[in-house]
Amino acid sequence: MRQHSGIGVLDKAVAVLYAVAEHPSGLNELCERTGLPRATAHRLAVGLEVHRLLARDSNGTWRPGPALAELATSANDPLLEASSTILPRLREITGESVQLYCRDGNARVCVAALEPPAGLRDTVPVGARLPLTAGSAAKVLLAWADPELQRTILADAVFGDRALAEVRKRGWAQSAAERAAGVASVSAPVRDAGGIVVAAVSVSGPIDRMGRRPGARWAADLVAAAEALHKRL
Repeated sequence: MRQHSGIGVLDKAVAVLYAVAEHPSGLNELCERTGLPRATAHRLAVGLEVHRLLARDSNGTWRPGPALAELATSANDPLLEASSTILPRLREITGESVQLYCRDGNARVCVAALEPPAGLRDTVPVGARLPLTAGSAAKVLLAWADPELQRTILADAVFGDRALAEVRKRGWAQSAAERAAGVASVSAPVRDAGGIVVAAVSVSGPIDRMGRRPGARWAADLVAAAEALHKRL
């Protein structure tokens, strides 16, 4: 349960932020999820949009805005600090897009990303929320998640229990055209000092370059990058 500061307008604005972060929302859904009057919810969401803490898509649905990611980069996060050294090297080795994902509820969030200097890219912006139902990073984050969450996600996933067992066995995951047509990826689990999987480090790019079994080419480098991140944590 979130705590209240006693400053009414601030608490309401934070409630709007959390509601949109948990699930992109239109005005009606925002009112339902926060319990705020329609005029109040609209005024706060528009104000947060002005400050780029929220953003609206073409359907008028509010989503987390770019300022949230920009603010997050200044936080003292050991994982992000470690990635600032490891991800550039991984991009240099592979020549492809690299990302770092963390699980947030039933989704994965891109917390760090770098693009290659030239050529076709798989652009995933920092702050992007993607489902756990497809993609190599989703498999990694779900493979070591609690069984209840696994059952919930697998009901809609493009992969099954056997795929997650294989990920746990070999220590990495791959995908081809699962999350997006024409995109392949490889991911490996990043563990904290206690051995808990806290993130997935990924390389992604066009299938034409990476192939339909990109793990054969890049799995060893992903596992090495994940181990380097683990050591820095």
